[in-house]
Amino acid sequence: MTTKNSSVTEFILAGLTDQLGLQIPLFFLFFCFYVATVVGNLGLITLTGLNSHLHTPMYFFLFNLSLIDFCYSTTITPKMLMSFVSKKNIIMYGGCMTQLFFFCFFVVSESFILSAMAYDRYVAICKPLVYMVTMSPQVCLLLLLGVYVMGFSGAMAHTGNIISLTFCADNLVNHFMCDILPLLELSCNSTYVNELVVFIFVAIAIGMPIVTIFISYTLILSSIFHIRSSEGRSKAFSTCSSHIIVVSLFFGSGAFMYLKPPSILPLDQGKVSSLFYTIVVPMLNPLIYSLRNKDVKIALRKTLRRQTFS
Repeated sequence: MTTKNSSVTEFILAGLTDQLGLQIPLFFLFFCFYVATVVGNLGLITLTGLNSHLHTPMYFFLFNLSLIDFCYSTTITPKMLMSFVSKKNIIMYGGCMTQLFFFCFFVVSESFILSAMAYDRYVAICKPLVYMVTMSPQVCLLLLLGVYVMGFSGAMAHTGNIISLTFCADNLVNHFMCDILPLLELSCNSTYVNELVVFIFVAIAIGMPIVTIFISYTLILSSIFHIRSSEGRSKAFSTCSSHIIVVSLFFGSGAFMYLKPPSILPLDQGKVSSLFYTIVVPMLNPLIYSLRNKDVKIALRKTLRRQTFS
């Protein structure tokens, strides 16, 4: 999978830090994060599958969000953990491009599934009488297909953009994963066009979902303020609060990393930002949705009760 005009066959991932005293503590910290991510997301997937009252459009999208978060974290974290316990964390050129592809696929898919979830909340609050008709299984499947098509398109565009580069001698990637900006820094030819392509596609992958979410929540807030009872308004706000928190965490850290020139945001600081949306956000998502959601708590109690009696 090496390109004809590139002499690099492998890359060395620099990792999060080169301070030896921090390597082992950071290994255990992020290992715990990864375990929490796997348990939380697989737990939410299992709960959604086992409880029929969670077989609704909202939980259909939440099921897929948890699946994306699990795969997303698994694409990055195990390789990152190796950088804490090995002298040289080597990744082959083909493996690096594969990691980059799946990273882009899952991160773009997550941004669009969050916008699909915002649309679902808009229909549920603003058009409750036609909710089940508007969000029919066919519509949900079409929305999900669109999510994964956009994810695949974004991954192909970014990976193709990086494969077109020439890597001559330097193969030390100043990151804990094969990310776009650190790989652009290693190219020995001009990357102006490549950086422009990255900016355009990232703007689309972040801009389109953000616009959809903004419009959805503008209409939702307008509808909520027309609800006369304070109990009704409180219920509507609680329905959306978990999603708003997840959206803010994910898009805030992602935009901070990619929608600024590298001169403004050095890569060492960019590693901290990307650490947040690649490691921390997938771990927090199931916690946010489970701790702030009565349906998930009820489903968990029912499942534990069934296991106890069996």
